[in-house]
Amino acid sequence: MEPFTPRPRTGPRKKMTLSTKEFNKITGTIASVRRNRLPTDDIDEEIIANGHTARGNRARSQEPSFLAETSFVRAPLNSRVSSVSAPPNAKGKARLEPLDHVPLEIQEALILEDMLYILMGIEGSYITYHPDYSPEDDDPLQGIRFVVSPALDSSLRDLVERILPLGTYYTAISSFIEFRSHLDFGLVNHALCAAIRDMLKDYQTLLSQLEHAFSTSSQFSLQKLWFYLHPTVHTLSIIYQLVLELASADDPGADLDSSSSSESDPEEDARNEALGLGGATLKAMLSEMDKNGLDEPSGIAVKGGEVLAIIYERMQNMSGDPTAKTVYGTLLRAAGVPYVAMLRIWIMTGRLVDPYEELLVKESKFINRGILEVDYTDEYWERRYTLRDGSTLAGASKRRAGVPMPRTIGGRLPGGACVPPLLEGWKHKILLAGKYLNVIRECGIEIRRDSAVDEDLTMDDEKFYAFIEDAYTHANQTLLQLLLRDQQLMPRLSSLRRYFFLSQSSFLTHMLDLAHTELRKSAKSASIVKLQSLLDLTLNADPHGDDTLFREDVKVTMATSTLYEWLLTVNNVSGVIGGDEPEAQVQPQEDDKKSDKKPMLAIDAFALDYTVKFPLSLVISRKTLLRYQLLFRFLFHLKHVEQSLSAMWIEQKTSTWRTAVPHYQDLEDWRRRVFLLRARMLTFVQQILAFATFEVLEPHWRALEAKLDKVTTVDQLLRDHVDFLDTCLRECMLTTSRLLRTYSKLITTCATFAQYGGSFTKNLAQAIAASETEAGDQSMPKRKDILERFEKNFNVWFQVYISTVQFSAASENVSLNPLVARLECVKVPENVNTGGGA
Repeated sequence: MEPFTPRPRTGPRKKMTLSTKEFNKITGTIASVRRNRLPTDDIDEEIIANGHTARGNRARSQEPSFLAETSFVRAPLNSRVSSVSAPPNAKGKARLEPLDHVPLEIQEALILEDMLYILMGIEGSYITYHPDYSPEDDDPLQGIRFVVSPALDSSLRDLVERILPLGTYYTAISSFIEFRSHLDFGLVNHALCAAIRDMLKDYQTLLSQLEHAFSTSSQFSLQKLWFYLHPTVHTLSIIYQLVLELASADDPGADLDSSSSSESDPEEDARNEALGLGGATLKAMLSEMDKNGLDEPSGIAVKGGEVLAIIYERMQNMSGDPTAKTVYGTLLRAAGVPYVAMLRIWIMTGRLVDPYEELLVKESKFINRGILEVDYTDEYWERRYTLRDGSTLAGASKRRAGVPMPRTIGGRLPGGACVPPLLEGWKHKILLAGKYLNVIRECGIEIRRDSAVDEDLTMDDEKFYAFIEDAYTHANQTLLQLLLRDQQLMPRLSSLRRYFFLSQSSFLTHMLDLAHTELRKSAKSASIVKLQSLLDLTLNADPHGDDTLFREDVKVTMATSTLYEWLLTVNNVSGVIGGDEPEAQVQPQEDDKKSDKKPMLAIDAFALDYTVKFPLSLVISRKTLLRYQLLFRFLFHLKHVEQSLSAMWIEQKTSTWRTAVPHYQDLEDWRRRVFLLRARMLTFVQQILAFATFEVLEPHWRALEAKLDKVTTVDQLLRDHVDFLDTCLRECMLTTSRLLRTYSKLITTCATFAQYGGSFTKNLAQAIAASETEAGDQSMPKRKDILERFEKNFNVWFQVYISTVQFSAASENVSLNPLVARLECVKVPENVNTGGGA
C-alpha cells in the first residue's frame, strides 16, 4: 500500500495562497456562522444529553453482567462499536448557511470539514446520506452512499466527487471486518480481516494527519486533500472490490432473487410466454428442479481455501496493476498464515487440526482403527482422510457423497473443498504425507521431526514447497520401513503366494483327499469348522516350513455363488474386479436365479480367507484379498478337476478296463473313445494349469519381488501390488466375458465327465458280462449316446474356446500366445474317429 503520511511543508509561510489577513477574515466568518447556530443546538444537545444520562443511570442498575453476553466471545470489540452511522437527523439542518450565499473560499472550508467526517463514514452537513439509504434495509457490505449539496460550486464538486467513494469504501470494508470476525467464518477470514484492519489503521492515521493539517494550516485546500488521498482511493477500491466478491460468493442467488421478486411487466411476461422463456410452465419446471436439489446452494460460507482462491484469482487477473498486485499479495500472504500452519501440523505429525473445516483434507471420524480390526476394508486408507474436492490419484474429482455442490455450474467448490490454486499440484502429496504419518501414529510409534523449520513459510515461497516435498519423502520412507521391515510384508506376501497361488500345493492334495466327503455336500450343509480343522491338519503336517508363523491366519470360507457366475456378472455389470462393493451389485441377480438352480456344492463354494492386522491391512486389503481369492478358486477348481480325471485314469487301469473283448468290436471302440476323451480332457486341464502357474503367476511374482526391492513410496508399493494381481487376473482370462463363458462350459463338461467315471466302469462290467450271454448286450446304443454327448459338447466348446483365445491373443492380449501353442496338443487328428468331430 502507498504511504498515507502527507508530505511536510517545504516552503515558507509567505508562499501561501491566502495572506494572513485574508485567512483571519475567512476564519472569523466561519466562527460567526457557527455562533448564529449555537444556542438552539446547544440547548437541544444538552436536553438530549441529560435525557441519555438519566436513562443510563436507571438502566445501569438493571444491566446483567457482561460475562453472560455471547457477543464478548464472538466479536468483543465489533459487537459494541457500530460501524453504521445513525440515520440522518433533519433537525437543525434547515438553519445551515446556504452554500450559494457564501464565497467560494468559505464553501471550500465548509466542504473540507464535511469531507473529514465523510471519510470516516459519518454524515456531514452539506454532504449527506443518499435519500434512499436505510440502515435497516440496505446491505452494509455494499457501503453507504453519499450525495453532495446541489448548491456547491461546480469547481469544487468535481474534486469532492472524486474523493467521495472513499466513504463508501471505508464503511463497506469496516462492515466486512465486523461481519467476518465471527467464529463461523474460520481462521483464514480472521487473518484476512486482521490484515485489512492493519491497512485501515494506515488510512485512519492519514485522516488524523489531514485533520491536523486542516486545523493548523491555512494553506490546506481541497486540492491538497485530493493530492494526499489520491493513492488511497485506488487502494481502498481494490480492497472494496475484493470485499464485494467475497460477499456475493456467499449468496450468489441474491441478485436473482431480488430481481425475480420485483414487479414484473405484463407485456414482457406475455412475450416470454410466447417464446417459451417464461410463464407458469417454466416456473413449475424451475420449482421442480429446486425440489430435486439440482440447483440447491451449498449453504457453506466463503472460507478457508475458497478465500485464498478468490484473492489469488484477483491478483492474477489484475497483475498488470502494480498496486493491486501488491495489495492482493499482502492479503494473500496474511490470510494464508493459518492455512499454512494447519498444513504444517498435518504433514509433520499426521494430526488434522481444522476446527472450521477450511483445509483441503477432510477426516471421516466414524472410520477408526476399531472398525479396521473387525473388518479390514480399504475404508481406513481411502476414506478416513480424503480430499474435500473428491479427487483421487486414479483420476480427476468426481461427484461423490460428501463433496459439496459447486457455487455455479463448472465453478469452484465452496469453503474448504476449494483447493487454493497454488496447492493444486501438491494436494495429493499433502494428503498422503499426513496419511502416512497418521498410520505410524496409529501403530503407537512416536513421530519426531526437526522443530527448527522456518516458521515464516508462505504459499508464495519456494521453501514452502520444498518443505512439503521433504515431509512427503520422510513420511514415505518411515512407513515403508515399518511395512517392509517391522511388519514383514514380503514374508506375508510369500505365504499368500503359497496358499492362494498353490506354489507348494502338496497340502491341497492332502486336503482334497481328507475332505472329499465333506466337499461333496451342498455348500449350506458342509461344516466350515470341520473343513477348517482338516486344513489346519494338512498345513501343520510340515512343522519346519517357512510359513510357520502365518499358518494360523489362513481360514476356510464359503462363497455365495460359483466362481464363473460371479465373474460373468461382475464383468457384465462393471467390467472391473475389485471395484467398490461388487458383491452388492451381483447379489440381486443371484437372488432372482436361486429358485432355478440346483444347490451349490461345497467344492464349488470352497475358498480361503486370510487374517491381516493393521497396518498390513492397508496393503493386503479386502479388495486385494478378493483378487487373491478369485485366483485361488480358479486354480483350486482346476486342481480338483485334474485330480478327478487322474482318479478316473487310475480306475481305468483296473482289470475291468484291461479285459479284452475281441468278439465285441463296438465295446472296444467305446472303451477306446472313453480313454481318448479322458486323456484329452486331462491334457486340457493340465495345460491350462501349467499356463496359469508357469506362464503367468510365476513370472509376474518375480517381477513384483524386483519392484518391491526398489520401491521408494508407499503408493508405488500399493500400485505395484494391485497391478500384479490385475495382470494375473487378466492373463488368466478371468476378466473377459467371451473367454469366461466358453471356458466355464468347457471345464464344467470335464468335471461332469469325471463324475461319470464310476458309472462308466459299471457300464463296462455289465457290457462284458452281457456280451457272454446269448441275448448279448442290449444297452450299447444308450452308452454310445451318453458318450457322444460328452464328446460333442467338449469338441464344440473346445473349438469355440481355442478360436476365442486365438482372437484375443492376436488383438488384445498377446500374453495368450503360449496358451494357443499349448492347446494344439489337445486337438485330435482328423483321421481319428472320436464320434463327435474335433
